[in-house]
Amino acid sequence: MAVTNPHLPTATILGYPRIGRRRELKRAVESFWAGRTTADELEATARDLRQTTARRLVDLGLDAGNAAVPGSFSYYDQVLDAVALLGAVPDRFAGLTTDEGRLPLSAYFTVARGEGDNAPLEMTKWFDTNYHYLVPEIGPDTPIGFVDDRAVREFTELAHPADGGQAVVTRPAFVGPVTFLLLSKAAGPSAAALRGSQAHSSAAGDTPDGFRPLDRLDDVVAAYADLLRALAAAGAPWVQLDEPALVTDLLDVPFDEVADAVRRAYTRLATELSPAGSGADGVDGVTAERPAILVTAPYGDLRSEAGDGLALLAGTDVEAIAIDLVRGAVPTGPVPGLENKTLVAGAIDGHNIWRADLDARLTVVEGLAAPGTGVGAGALAVGTSTSLLHVPHDVADEPRLDADLTSWLAFADQKVAEVVTLATALTDGRTAVADRLAESTAAVRSRAAAPGVVVPTVRERTAALTAADVERAPYAERAAAQQARLNLPPLPTTTIGSFPQTAEIRSTRAAWVRGELSDADYTAAMRAEIASTVALQEELGLDVLVHGEPERNDMVQYFAEQLDGFATTVNGWVQSYGSRCVRPPILWGDVSRPAPLTVEWTAYAASLTSRPVKGMLTGPVTILAWSFVRDDQPLGDTADQVALALRDEVTDLEAAGIGVVQVDEPALRELLPLRRSAHPGYLDWSVRSFRLSTAGADTATQVHTHLCYSEFGQVIGAIDGLDADVTSVEAARSRMEIVPELADAGYGRGIGPGVYDIHSPRVPSVQEVTDLVELAAKSIDPRLVWVNPDCGLKTRAYAETKESLANLVTAARTVRATL
Repeated sequence: MAVTNPHLPTATILGYPRIGRRRELKRAVESFWAGRTTADELEATARDLRQTTARRLVDLGLDAGNAAVPGSFSYYDQVLDAVALLGAVPDRFAGLTTDEGRLPLSAYFTVARGEGDNAPLEMTKWFDTNYHYLVPEIGPDTPIGFVDDRAVREFTELAHPADGGQAVVTRPAFVGPVTFLLLSKAAGPSAAALRGSQAHSSAAGDTPDGFRPLDRLDDVVAAYADLLRALAAAGAPWVQLDEPALVTDLLDVPFDEVADAVRRAYTRLATELSPAGSGADGVDGVTAERPAILVTAPYGDLRSEAGDGLALLAGTDVEAIAIDLVRGAVPTGPVPGLENKTLVAGAIDGHNIWRADLDARLTVVEGLAAPGTGVGAGALAVGTSTSLLHVPHDVADEPRLDADLTSWLAFADQKVAEVVTLATALTDGRTAVADRLAESTAAVRSRAAAPGVVVPTVRERTAALTAADVERAPYAERAAAQQARLNLPPLPTTTIGSFPQTAEIRSTRAAWVRGELSDADYTAAMRAEIASTVALQEELGLDVLVHGEPERNDMVQYFAEQLDGFATTVNGWVQSYGSRCVRPPILWGDVSRPAPLTVEWTAYAASLTSRPVKGMLTGPVTILAWSFVRDDQPLGDTADQVALALRDEVTDLEAAGIGVVQVDEPALRELLPLRRSAHPGYLDWSVRSFRLSTAGADTATQVHTHLCYSEFGQVIGAIDGLDADVTSVEAARSRMEIVPELADAGYGRGIGPGVYDIHSPRVPSVQEVTDLVELAAKSIDPRLVWVNPDCGLKTRAYAETKESLANLVTAARTVRATL
């Protein structure tokens, strides 16, 4: 039974950046991995960061006393946190747990990064964002229970601070039980269950017929019930359970089954457990067994042709529901069941960094409460559409940005202020915030009229495009011309682009940016690194080389710094995965290329070797996906502008004698809409923009592309539509899951399924790589197969890189000899 109108503050957010304003968590975690600090020291840094964050949010206007501040901290990943909470550890890591099934901090990171022969959990994109989560492996006998009370302890440390400072009563946030299982992959039975039987392998994916992770729902919900009891006992008034799986139909589970799982889960958690009331006791004086429950559904629309997720949640006994009003439609008309619930209106965009039109956003929120047309909620609160995990901390921390551009932006702190403004207007009326509404309107108008937002010459060029601009000669003709030019062996070996970026490379680049190093000295240093990288590749025996990209700080930022229409930040870091952080550029205006971007470095590398050297470009879709993109025109229009800039770069690379050009699109799947009905429109413009960037290449120029972190089965048609001569894809962690899908689809161009997982420090053995290459060569025409790592090597160290690539080359030659 739900509490009638439980008090949730009118202003709240669904999450906040957890890496720290100066990436304190990243540095502390990596120091711990390197053995320079202890677990206790890492935990102390994390504790200080949580405390600083909570108090900062209170200073920005969120209520300190009643769960307006979310408890969304993680050392690495929120899904891995759920694995640890449940003790749902794959059998290969079972020896790392305590007797109670808990993962110590060092073991927690081992599950994420792998160790020795034990591969880490697979990693993939989190819905349609540039964040990556670790994929749980759940089998019929995977241990599941409430084994880790870290979240309870973190709630207590902020509610009762040891330093005597500001106490903050947070709202602990977790991946919801249904989403956790829908995002999991099936795993086989454990070694213990296999004793005396050879029926199944314990590898992920080898499972009893018909088993799905969702079959373990009752076990997971029982563990969550124990978690809620522990939080209630600690005094937590609210808990947040994130269920973004409800806004997508890409998880291959029919809506009716998802709805059944939601009803079962929240009947157990919300109905059968006595909820917290306004005092210490629950309903009718019964001691509370759980906090009040806020279920969130970020990243899209709860309503689709398949079913009504808002009505589904409203029909449960949870106390509050948060909906995304940026990516999702605004509901109209009464929703049965909302009359005794708080609806959190996600009116402020958690995805992007543009300042909100507060007057327009307030009109949307007010409409939810309007008599007759409103949704009939018992109470209304204002929030962010998603967690603010996806945006940087504070635009005030960007001294180098143009003042006008700065006035158009809202990072996490500014978004909290926008939420507070809307909430104040909701309770006190528009006049209470009239000045802030006026400032917002002025900023929106200033942005629309600013020079560079619209550039006539750019618009004229895109308007003149025709169908011929995205077509190349037939693949068979291209393949023959390219082989005649390149003379490559079967199973050619290559890398994806970047080589390890050492501290020396980064410090040299930083010194040049600060003006402490002359252009001539910088060029000499980069050329020396390129020469070393080329020599190493020749020594290893790779067939197609790269220059290693020492001059690039990031595969998107590097291009953004040289293209008109972009701006870059100094401290605008966001978390990509684990300790990996990026600074997405800001694409604010029409895009053009004032000068060549990469030709100098690639041509120099090619001058050092007789082997082919790839020109390395980042594709238009990925540049958009990994930037904060203007929201005042269709994405396809912006993508065409970027594509034309890249097309000019391909032409210049060819003029410099480069015969292989790679245009990376690792984010092609990332931007795929969460509803299938929107796929055709997206794939039309995304595929077109890639082809626009590459179709000007000569028939004898081999065009490569690269994709990673993808459920490729959902975009195989699009991969084919790119018409690249060679496509490399992430496949090592998934053990070549993509290969049978490609074979079934009859894919008929060059393909390089990754055989070396570069997101883990472990070195794959020759036999491991050989097995993967053999699998690919047996499933696909071996004349089409390339041998390469999963992704670029920027984040790896040289020692592990050399050993891994040597094993890769040996494996390729071993299999090549059998063809």
